[in-house]
Amino acid sequence: MDLLSNKWIVNLLVSWFFIGVGCNSVEKKIYVHLNYTVPCVRLLNATHQIGCQSSLSGNVGVLHVLESEENVDWVLGTGANPPYLVILESALFTRSIMMKLKNGSGRVAGVAVIMPNTNPLEGFSPHTSCPNENTGVYSETYDPSLAHCNVTVWNPFGNGLSYEEFDFPIFSMKDDDDTRVIRQCYMDHNRGVNGSVPQYPLCAMQLYSHMSAVTDTATCMRRNDLNLSLSPEMICDPLGDYNVWASTKPLNTTAKGHKTGESVVVAAARLDSRSFFFDVAPGAESGVSGFISLLAAASALKTVIQEAPPSRTIFYTFFQGETFDYIGSSRMVYDMENKQFAVDLDNVHSVLEIGQVGLRADSKLWLHSDPVSRKNDSVNDQVKTLITNLRSAAVNLSVSVDEPNVSQPLPPSSFQRFLRARPIPGLVLEDHEFYESMYDTADHLNMSYPANLTQEEQLEFVTEIAKALTEVATLVARALYIQAGGAEAQLRNINADPEIVTRMLYGFLVRTNNTWFQQLVPSDLMSHLADRPTNFYVGVAQQSSEPTLLVQYLLANMTGSHFNISQANCKNQREDEKDEESKHMYSYTWVQGAAPPNGTERQGFCVRSTVRLSKALSPAFDLKEYTSKDYSTWTESRWKVIKGRIFLVASPDLEMMTLGVGVAVLIASLLLTYIMSSKADILFSSGREPANATY
Repeated sequence: MDLLSNKWIVNLLVSWFFIGVGCNSVEKKIYVHLNYTVPCVRLLNATHQIGCQSSLSGNVGVLHVLESEENVDWVLGTGANPPYLVILESALFTRSIMMKLKNGSGRVAGVAVIMPNTNPLEGFSPHTSCPNENTGVYSETYDPSLAHCNVTVWNPFGNGLSYEEFDFPIFSMKDDDDTRVIRQCYMDHNRGVNGSVPQYPLCAMQLYSHMSAVTDTATCMRRNDLNLSLSPEMICDPLGDYNVWASTKPLNTTAKGHKTGESVVVAAARLDSRSFFFDVAPGAESGVSGFISLLAAASALKTVIQEAPPSRTIFYTFFQGETFDYIGSSRMVYDMENKQFAVDLDNVHSVLEIGQVGLRADSKLWLHSDPVSRKNDSVNDQVKTLITNLRSAAVNLSVSVDEPNVSQPLPPSSFQRFLRARPIPGLVLEDHEFYESMYDTADHLNMSYPANLTQEEQLEFVTEIAKALTEVATLVARALYIQAGGAEAQLRNINADPEIVTRMLYGFLVRTNNTWFQQLVPSDLMSHLADRPTNFYVGVAQQSSEPTLLVQYLLANMTGSHFNISQANCKNQREDEKDEESKHMYSYTWVQGAAPPNGTERQGFCVRSTVRLSKALSPAFDLKEYTSKDYSTWTESRWKVIKGRIFLVASPDLEMMTLGVGVAVLIASLLLTYIMSSKADILFSSGREPANATY
């Protein structure tokens, strides 16, 4: 290749580089990208789809900040520049307004909801008023009069908005710099003065959240199976995770099914929550209050069970996916029925489930039982015994327990899935309120700290809600010990630790990246810890979620023991190089330990416990029964891009004129090129010397 050719290549590459840089610079000048946007995504089940999505290229609309519900009519009728992308303050994010926007979606390109920094005074829940009504125990064959919340509406704030389908994107945004830019852009360009029509250019927004799956779970799973490309692209994934469980007596997990002579008292709580938006599920009251109480109860029982073990085994269970038709509990019951679990249903003596216990009125918790199974005298007698044990456990505590005055069905609870299999004695401990919302945060539990505390001081500060949940944990621990056959004389030695409770509340509801959590987890989990609250949305069944892993290691540290073995043996689930049996009875976890005051080298150690994970994936997906009425069939659509940006849009007349000029220039260029090409021999000829010229 000659020197001239090399120069041309270099010049071409340099030109391409500057064109790319120039295009990127122009793009930055045109668009303002939004940093924190959380979408509503599409979910599917056996019969239909719910949620939101944009078009493949994103939805574009002129910004309009909705100022009141009456202003909706302007968006849907008289506004001169549709489609609009509506900005809603949280107070206007109601079912009434959203359904109006949905029904007028031809003029609505999307919605952005600005989340407040403080919770509203009135309750808001986008869940249904009767959660999981079709997959609980009450049905046409199990006392129809109690089905569909005919007796008690468990979620009076529920408006069902999460179960609607919207054909435009809906995003959540923090009330921060981004929203201030949006409001200013709207005020500068889109708000008419004295009722006048605003003039172009107008401020517009584009939201991307195109979903791959459509119709229902059966359709998207069939399309998953039909993908024949070398790099298959999945359409949707089943919702799911892992349940966390542990027992006060080691159980051989290799030998599945019935354990002769084994009787277990199941102590259950759920881990997950949800709200309208994908990545916003704080779950403070709906999930955290219950499972923290159970974790603290397990910690309180550790010493007394070692010194005076009860005759029965306490079986701590933390279920995932309960918000979506009891994914975790239905899977565990299914595995027990089919001898695929460490114990079976014949081993289950009774069940005590800790539900929402953070907002009890007058320091009272309610003991809910199933009136149908209690018609069986044997079950009724054992339920009465469990109630008596809870009343005994509450003596000298600031919390009291009581039964409802009228015969009520069970609230939404994992215990219902056990009752679908067989009549089992059990109770659900609740504060009588069901709440699923993006506002179910630490503020909802009135969890606050004095001003000027450092992060470390906040971690250690015992809040009022921590004190209250400590009392609940003590109550639960004592009741479980008596129910398992322990001696009542030991009850005074069973007390939950308020410092552990307050640390857990801070870790799950304020920031997971704190010094206490760092000590109790393996080094590879450090990347999961963040300066934010935990998201309790269950996610898809591909890996353990953050709350599952955190509860797994917290439970191991609270119920297990420090074991003096090497890191290599600990990670290989053995006590020495020849040990092949211990892994069937125990799990071994190497955790980081505390960092020394003046150094960074942590003193790691091994924790031996009975903590295990088990699948929280609906049996419907193993059975390939995607239209099942017995099990959860929820899936989540996949997507490629989630983002939002704002920019100024020109008038349609100017856009058409620009297009026309561009087309005219293109045609002129083609014509000129043709003329020059056809006359090239004349235009570019150079005088040639005769062949016989001599010098």
